[in-house]
Amino acid sequence: MPVYEYICPVCMTKFEALRPMSQADAPLPCPKCGSTEARRGLSVFAAVSKGSGGESHSVAGTGSSCATCGSHSCATCGH
Repeated sequence: MPVYEYICPVCMTKFEALRPMSQADAPLPCPKCGSTEARRGLSVFAAVSKGSGGESHSVAGTGSSCATCGSHSCATCGH
């Protein structure tokens, strides 16, 4: 079962839930305020590569959903 990321537009809480794929977009109450308005966010992954000297550097997934803002969820910036 995959872990999905959600954001509550009422209190802006970000949280995760382990759910079947068939229920990924089904209503889910926010653990902080109880609102059922929480929506699934865009999940990103991180990929790290080691250089020839053993140093690590990010290849993908810099922690931001897109280059247009510093948000970790496109639900907050509309992209």
